[in-house]
Amino acid sequence: MSVQQKSFFHEPTSTVTYLVWDEATGAAAVIDPVLDYEPRGAKVSGGQASEILRFLKDHGLNLAYVLETHAHADHLSAAARLREATGAQVVIGAHITAVQDYFGKVFGAADVAPDGAVFDRLVQEGDTLMLGETAIGVLHTPGHTPACVTYLIDGAAYVGDTLFMPDYGTARADFPGGDAATLYRSIQKILALPPETRIFVGHDYLTDTRKTHAWETTVAAQAAENIHLRDGVSEADFVARREARDANLPPPVLILPSLQVNIRAGALPPPEADGRVYLRLPVTVT
Repeated sequence: MSVQQKSFFHEPTSTVTYLVWDEATGAAAVIDPVLDYEPRGAKVSGGQASEILRFLKDHGLNLAYVLETHAHADHLSAAARLREATGAQVVIGAHITAVQDYFGKVFGAADVAPDGAVFDRLVQEGDTLMLGETAIGVLHTPGHTPACVTYLIDGAAYVGDTLFMPDYGTARADFPGGDAATLYRSIQKILALPPETRIFVGHDYLTDTRKTHAWETTVAAQAAENIHLRDGVSEADFVARREARDANLPPPVLILPSLQVNIRAGALPPPEADGRVYLRLPVTVT
């Protein structure tokens, strides 16, 4: 069995998208693809999606799955665009229903049913997807959001936003349905994987001292070096530090457009009576 991977870094959102394929069969899966969105003009385009489609064509690969680690709050998903182009199944954690229920109400999205039906497959811990001859395992790793999952492929863990590079730390846990204690326990499940397990993170925001982007690490490195976890930090200490940090973090720039699209599996809202598509902006008055 041989698995290959290509990474696509999306500079505007610091997101890393991964294309993984089974060499024996050419079956491929893309993890957390980005739909380009220019917020000042509300312009949507498929720059990264087009790049992925070209790569698939050039290498004779067949896209079987679009794997979402969660409903992202920092970028729009290109899942719907890739599904339309290839027929791939869009996969997400089964707890997406809770996210749809909450944010469907926030945005008054009458078309969004909190049942996950707009996705092709909802997965839970212990489920297996076959990518040609390669098995994809699933861990439920909530805390950042209720629906977060980690995909296990050929000795690698694709953790989404649960963990970042060791010098940056861990995900925020202050979104609706997020919880720092739950995040800590999810991270312990990842750290219980074999030490040599490769970890691929969903974002890299750099640090004050590191100026080169990186997105691959290992379980051993995370346990020894992650600034929020090293030295055997207790759950109570982690929660205290995580909550204190989260209290001072601003919302992601694209949180409002992103969630409206991502609870719809990467599709835009349906057109209004005038034929145009609108994203809603809930206003908080203080």
